[in-house]
Amino acid sequence: MPVANKHHRRRRGRRSRSIFTEEMAAVDIDVPLETDPQICNQDDLERQAEGFKEQGNVFYSKKDYSEAFNYYTKAIDACPKNASYYGNRAATLMMLCRFREALEDSQQAVRLDDCFMKGHLREGKCHLSLGNAMAASRCFQKVLELDPRSGDAQQENKNATALLEFEQMADFSFKKRDFRKVVYCMDRALALASACHRFKILKAECLALLGRYPEAQSVASDILRMDSTNADALYVRGLCLYYEDCIDKAVQFFFQALRMAPDHEKARLACRNAKALKAKKEEGNHAFKNNNYEAAYQLYTEALAIDPNNIKTNAKLYCNRATAGAKLKKLNQAIEDCTSAIKLDDTYIKAYLRRAQCYMDTEQYEEAVRDYEKVYQTEKTSEHKHLLKTAQLELKKSKRKDYYKVLGVGKNATEDEIKKAYRKRALMHHPDRHSAATPEVQKEEEKKFKEVGEAFTVLSDPKKKVRYDNGHDLDDDGCFDGGDFDANNIFRAFFGGHGGGFTFDSSQDSGPGNFFFQFG
Repeated sequence: MPVANKHHRRRRGRRSRSIFTEEMAAVDIDVPLETDPQICNQDDLERQAEGFKEQGNVFYSKKDYSEAFNYYTKAIDACPKNASYYGNRAATLMMLCRFREALEDSQQAVRLDDCFMKGHLREGKCHLSLGNAMAASRCFQKVLELDPRSGDAQQENKNATALLEFEQMADFSFKKRDFRKVVYCMDRALALASACHRFKILKAECLALLGRYPEAQSVASDILRMDSTNADALYVRGLCLYYEDCIDKAVQFFFQALRMAPDHEKARLACRNAKALKAKKEEGNHAFKNNNYEAAYQLYTEALAIDPNNIKTNAKLYCNRATAGAKLKKLNQAIEDCTSAIKLDDTYIKAYLRRAQCYMDTEQYEEAVRDYEKVYQTEKTSEHKHLLKTAQLELKKSKRKDYYKVLGVGKNATEDEIKKAYRKRALMHHPDRHSAATPEVQKEEEKKFKEVGEAFTVLSDPKKKVRYDNGHDLDDDGCFDGGDFDANNIFRAFFGGHGGGFTFDSSQDSGPGNFFFQFG
């Protein structure tokens, strides 16, 4: 029986433990849980939220907006259905220039209380700062519905109307390519909408198109510091580099912009133009180096048609085409191309030098002196000084009688060429040959006859010729002093006669050059 008793005791033990467990379960269900001492009732939460709000107000009045933001956030966490807490935090975020976050808080505030005027007013101001004039105007209209006498809403509504007008004016001016007007409009718009990236980007783009690259890059860089993935700002950075003729770097920025925004049409077009312009310019340079000036001229012309907005590169292309044109003896076209280059970039020394040389080649010495003076004032090098002095000398020489032109010979004419020219011109203008002409013609021909004699006297004498070629004033040297010079004496000495050694046929049937010699 002990075994039976043992099993009986075990069954009684298991039954006792089972009854005990059931009793414990019943206790767990029936006994209420203790309340967490940190969890307050609703009234306590509201009092706590008000305390946070009051602390936030103190920091706000001290202009410690970051700390004020923290306490308004605590108030919202404690009581998330209170519109004024969102309104206060929105005001703080506006002071911190975090307008997008402020807009979200303002919108939440008016969702909680549609009659919350400060909420609608702040929402409108956020829209205005972000450049959304239409949405801002709707908010201010709502405030005026609640309080028609609200001076703030009336003034802000006027600002929204002005902003919309500036934006429309800028769009119209951009289409007309009046980029200065666009910059003007955007400056006025940004005074009202300081946080609008769209306006900043448009201003930066127009500054780049006007050649004001440092200003444009500064605006774009400011935006990229806040948002490194902004495709518009990346595009403007690339545009500045492209217009500064840093095409490889520009293409990298265009690629980055297209990675951020694959549908960015301006970045795609600029990238295509940059590649085409670089390729065409390099083709032209290659042709020029191979002395294929006609091909180079044509390639530079094609490159100039790719992008008229690229001021700096086009200035170089005009100057390159002028160089090719000068090689092709298209001097007047070369001068025009240099002038076009200077209009695009008035600091482009190479264009001034090229144009000055073309002026020298076309004997426009005053213009050449003007360009060389500009160059020397900018870069006072010995080479530029020499070029200026040479041009000044040629200008001085050009204001004397050009004896080479009088005889109709080049400046490198030989002694024999000078003699032949004198023989021809002296006989052509000799007074006896025009004895039957009118007094006016006789006077003019006599003048020319004398000039021919002067020219021959100088150019046939090696010493006088050197002095003349070096720009010395021969009148000051006494070469033609008073009545000592007689063109007839020069004529007789040249032809070996003493007067009467030849006759002219001056009949009506005779033409120019009809003369014969009668030697004694």
